[in-house]
Amino acid sequence: MEQRAVGSLPLAPGLRAKLLAAGFETGRDALEAGPCQLSKETGISKQEALEVLQVIRREQEGDRAELASVRKCTALELLEEEQTQGTIVTFCSALDGLLGGGVQLTKLTEICGPPGVGKTQLCMQLAVDVQIPECFGGLAGEAIFIDTEGSFMVDRVADMASACVQHCRLIAELHPEEDHMTALGTFSLENILSHIYYIRCHGYVELLAEVYLLPDFLSEHSKVRLIVIDGIAFPFRHDFQDLSLRTRLLNGLAQQLISIANDHTAAVVLTNQMTTRIGHGPSSLVPALGESWGHAATIRLILHWDNKQRLATLYKSPSHKESTVPFCITPHGFRDVQIPQPTLTPSEHEINPRKRPRLSQEEQQ
Repeated sequence: MEQRAVGSLPLAPGLRAKLLAAGFETGRDALEAGPCQLSKETGISKQEALEVLQVIRREQEGDRAELASVRKCTALELLEEEQTQGTIVTFCSALDGLLGGGVQLTKLTEICGPPGVGKTQLCMQLAVDVQIPECFGGLAGEAIFIDTEGSFMVDRVADMASACVQHCRLIAELHPEEDHMTALGTFSLENILSHIYYIRCHGYVELLAEVYLLPDFLSEHSKVRLIVIDGIAFPFRHDFQDLSLRTRLLNGLAQQLISIANDHTAAVVLTNQMTTRIGHGPSSLVPALGESWGHAATIRLILHWDNKQRLATLYKSPSHKESTVPFCITPHGFRDVQIPQPTLTPSEHEINPRKRPRLSQEEQQ
């Protein structure tokens, strides 16, 4: 498909003429140029250049689909395949249970919520946890973190990574198995940070270009099991007058991410802001980018507040019912809310003198 002549592409006659006049004779020529150079050399806008590249990509995928054999399998085979793929844990057992064991591979998961509730921190936690060795129940994968807001904090990731390594070391001490010790030989802070591929995008043009180039990157980094876009709405909410164009670009972006998730057995996690709040409760929170975008993600998780308590509500899922669980963010990362143990009052202790009160280690010494 990359060798198909530009004149045969389903483009507006004016666009085809400008491409040919600038010397772009095949689809490959345009793809190698990229959106910025294509816009500069042909005199078309960046939006038009992006649409041209999207058309080329769609035609390319269509030609490949025609050449590839149609996959035929049973529903049982699909179920077994999904069950063996594994999930990415969050280190919050309540949240993992809500999601069916963690963030699922081959799915688009959208994390919505107001600023400061923990969306970016959850993404950073996942970028660390996806690298947990297989002998500890992890995926031994790698992560791509696409940052559109400048919210990525490497010091915070380092804290989470150190806590994750320490957690695995404690498991190895309790269950001293040979594969545990072997895995810990390479599972370190430096190793974790070196397998989070960070990409900073400063606009929707850069974001779309990076996403459409991801298949090439993934072909060279086959261990990637997590792709994060933090956040998806920011580049499309500022200085964007043509809403119909925005919808087309977002639909193309969603289809590309779905294809990547399935073709490379990866989890795609997107964060999204909340635009308005009508009434009370998570169901009244409205994510940005409109209703049409709401169909893009397979799973939608809403993080919100109840007074000072952080809550996570599974708002959309094909396999789990809507439910809400509490979570907290500690210096080590995402964790369960610790329920304080009830203590006996002096009067209760007198009624039941045979029941020993719980004391701390310092008090017992």
